Amino acid sequence: MLDEKAAYLYNRGEYFHAYHSLGAHPQEIDGVRGTGFVVFAPKASAVNVVGDFNVWCGEGFAMQPLEGGFWQLFVPGVAPGALYKYCITTQDGRVLYKADPFAFASEKRPGTASRVADISEFRWHDAKWLAARRKHSHFERPMNIYEMHLGSWRRHDATTDNPEGFWDYTELAEQLPPYLKKMGYTYVEFMPLMEHPLDDSWGYQITGYFAPTSRFGEPQGLMHLIDALHQAGIGVILDWVPGHFCRDEQGLAEFDGTPLYEAEDHAVWGTYKFNFTKSEVQSFLISNAFFWLEQYHADGIRVDGVTSMLYLNFGVDNPAKKRYNPDGSEECYPASAFIRKLNQTVSSYFPDVFMVAEESTAWPLVTYPPSAGGLGFHYKWDMGWMNDTLRYMSIDFPGRPYNHRLLTFSMMYAFNENFILPLSHDEVVHGKCSLIGRMPGDYWRQFAGLRLLYMYQLTHSGAKLNFMGSEIGQFIEWRFAEQLEWFLLDYPAHLAHQRFVAAANQIYLKERALWQQNYAWEGFVWEEADNEQQGVLIFRRQGRRARDFLLVILNFQPQTYYDYSVGVPHGGRYSEILNSDAADFGGSGKINPQEIRAVKLPKLCGEAQLMHGQPYAIKLTVPPLGGVIIKPHS
Repeated sequence: MLDEKAAYLYNRGEYFHAYHSLGAHPQEIDGVRGTGFVVFAPKASAVNVVGDFNVWCGEGFAMQPLEGGFWQLFVPGVAPGALYKYCITTQDGRVLYKADPFAFASEKRPGTASRVADISEFRWHDAKWLAARRKHSHFERPMNIYEMHLGSWRRHDATTDNPEGFWDYTELAEQLPPYLKKMGYTYVEFMPLMEHPLDDSWGYQITGYFAPTSRFGEPQGLMHLIDALHQAGIGVILDWVPGHFCRDEQGLAEFDGTPLYEAEDHAVWGTYKFNFTKSEVQSFLISNAFFWLEQYHADGIRVDGVTSMLYLNFGVDNPAKKRYNPDGSEECYPASAFIRKLNQTVSSYFPDVFMVAEESTAWPLVTYPPSAGGLGFHYKWDMGWMNDTLRYMSIDFPGRPYNHRLLTFSMMYAFNENFILPLSHDEVVHGKCSLIGRMPGDYWRQFAGLRLLYMYQLTHSGAKLNFMGSEIGQFIEWRFAEQLEWFLLDYPAHLAHQRFVAAANQIYLKERALWQQNYAWEGFVWEEADNEQQGVLIFRRQGRRARDFLLVILNFQPQTYYDYSVGVPHGGRYSEILNSDAADFGGSGKINPQEIRAVKLPKLCGEAQLMHGQPYAIKLTVPPLGGVIIKPHS
């Protein structure tokens, strides 16, 4: 069950597969089938296993203490499906009933027990996907992420057996992969699927770090969903919360009667911060990351709330309560050291997966390796781009010339990190309005603005992330307790918008210039950045080959510009491959349907003339509140 070496490594913060030993493991000993239980509770005076197999009475089920603070017991006859908890007697005589921190499954809320599960029975069919993942770096693949809250994507009508109407993992495995494939997304990111007691937390306040939430079925069901996504060519990113955990009495809080996992109160979320100075906490959390990568074949982990981990004074408004290091800094050194260790260790064991930071400040070198002084993440959410762009898009058209820099400032730092451009769930809740609800103007202009926003994101350097519902132009904010308003697709404008998103995503997949050099200046060339009066941006996205480029023209004003001259580097023929103003997408039809010939600019007084720094020029119709992608003929 638990050997001395494993216990030793756990206490040193170096046991990264602790789920192989700790928790509840169905097994056979001397011909007797049952379940072995192992728990870490170093300050407990006694620990008993209780469950539905002993009428929740711990008498006769006392766990045996081991060196290093561990307790273990083999219970004959206990099979997968059994409910259990640990009955912990503290040193001051209290009795606590705790769920298993390493449980692979949980009782469905409002129940709070752990459930014995054998997750080794599932047979995967994604070998082809994993082989391709090893062969091709994620940096060299198109990354277009669909962010999801699993409980509110779709729901059934409520029944007695399913009052919330949740789809289970198996139903999602049938419906989600073909939808994402049709829409042209390359990854899906699930908001936390680890067991959590409160729906309102959206999964970000966890009690069962190793247990997929039972709201949607059994652990094998989630494996089946991920397997189906992989077989459809869709990668899976899991949101993960190592910064804090909830206070619920069955969870990690004061697990053995002492603050075993926690360091202090979280100033913002009413939770506990993990104590990163403890080696055992490091083993617990790194093992948890390994668990989802190894056992559930996750392709990436997005670490939630990195900013709250890095700063000592995150969320502390009272100057009298702020803390500083002797050097005057606010860095939480144990947390930053843990993050570096986490990322370094994950990269060592899983070189073909990636780690993503939700970090909202200008913390330096987030996506640089620890050897270069960085935190070791592969990607960082670009919250600056998100804030500036959404602020600009919400400004009425007469005011946009005075705020043009909001559109272009992101390129001042675009390659300081490996960025993901997020239009996430956080931007469509708490009174911020839906994305389309932020757009000024009438109904037509709102849809045109939303298409333009999406086209700007898609053609800007960096990976992309959009929260579910944006692809159908949902007007209301996201509501976690009900499904998306799919009925909107009965209305032509919403159906046309979904058609645009799918078409734009397919262009993104097909055109290597949009992602081949996504994280370096070699992949982006400004042509016109300062035309604030007309609200026009022009830039090129460049692939590795010189002639593998696309020309992007974006118009953020509701006027149409005819015979608009745009510089190009080569002569020959060009064609429009995407226009957000096409009638099929709900636009006004101001398109460029014919082939476009580039004209070499004449000399003036013996000097070669240039347009946007280029020796050739084409003339286009630039649509109102629209974007155009032009491609040269090879």
